[in-house]
Amino acid sequence: MDNFAFIIHPVNPKRDVQRKHPILGKLLTESAIDVLSRYYPPIKISHITGITSQLTSKEIEGWFIACPLTPKQMVSLPSEIVYKKIIQSGKLAQKLGAKVLGLGGFTSVVGDAGITVAKHLDIPVTTGDSYTIAVAVDATYKAALQMNINPNQATAAIVGATGSIGKVCAQLLAPKVKNIILIGRDIAKLQSVQQIVLSQGNTNSTISTNFETLQECDMVLTVTNAIDSIIEPNHLKAGAVVCDVARPRDVSKQVMEKRDDVLVIEGGVVRVPGNVNFNFDFGLPSNMAFACMAETMTIALEGHYKNYTLGKNIALDQVEKMFNISTQHGFQVSGFRGAELAITDEQIKQIKHNARQKQAQLYWANS
Repeated sequence: MDNFAFIIHPVNPKRDVQRKHPILGKLLTESAIDVLSRYYPPIKISHITGITSQLTSKEIEGWFIACPLTPKQMVSLPSEIVYKKIIQSGKLAQKLGAKVLGLGGFTSVVGDAGITVAKHLDIPVTTGDSYTIAVAVDATYKAALQMNINPNQATAAIVGATGSIGKVCAQLLAPKVKNIILIGRDIAKLQSVQQIVLSQGNTNSTISTNFETLQECDMVLTVTNAIDSIIEPNHLKAGAVVCDVARPRDVSKQVMEKRDDVLVIEGGVVRVPGNVNFNFDFGLPSNMAFACMAETMTIALEGHYKNYTLGKNIALDQVEKMFNISTQHGFQVSGFRGAELAITDEQIKQIKHNARQKQAQLYWANS
């Protein structure tokens, strides 16, 4: 049987450890988990079954492999230690019989984004970023329509536009909107991405290093590698759609608590074809997965075992190709999620109502 393995790691240490080891996760402090995880080996978390292609009826299986390092450790520890842990996780995948390995979370962005890891393994590797990009843009566009935003007349922003994912998100989203604002920390890199966007025919593109610029935006797609949240309640326009692709999340919890007039969705979440059983709770419903996982599954369904999305330079055509292939096999954006919960039509209706009230208040306050 064709199969795959996918590496996950703790994002919220106590919560994520409790998902596999309830008592241990409850007893240990977060700092204790951080210390112990440096010495804890990668482990098999679960056996995944039931993924079935709608195109070919092929069924595949897979495994979740846990790399014990947290995001903070992956950016603070010496790179050789981090690489060693990820490669050990890949070796475990090989031992289980996996034919392709997906790098999840921060294991896909540290160092050279999978290139070094792939060189040390005997099976192909992907970060899953191609399908993540395509799904994020697709979800942002669909969510805008749900909020009665006409993308052709909208101003959109890409936060983290100079990153490998953000750069291609900008290329995909720019032709669908009236104006696009590229937000990042490095002016020179932003200008470089802007030239790519302009070369595709979208002349209404600006750059910014200021998050206050988001107050002008109807659509926001954020995909940084920040350890802590960076988008706060005061940054957002009433009625806006925010697609948060980052892990850990870029959008502050306070936005969810205080801004009931904006729609915040998790980017990169799709429905998996077949009667899938992940045998592990990673925060999504049983038939849903992150797009990076889905890209790894798609490679196994195709039986085309070669490295796919690696490194910092992601090509637009490989993103479009992966989206088309995954769609043929039956993966699809299905509904929206926020704060790890499904967002209902009634909730979207209420958000639109709250946004209209907020907009009216601002109108009268400024007139």
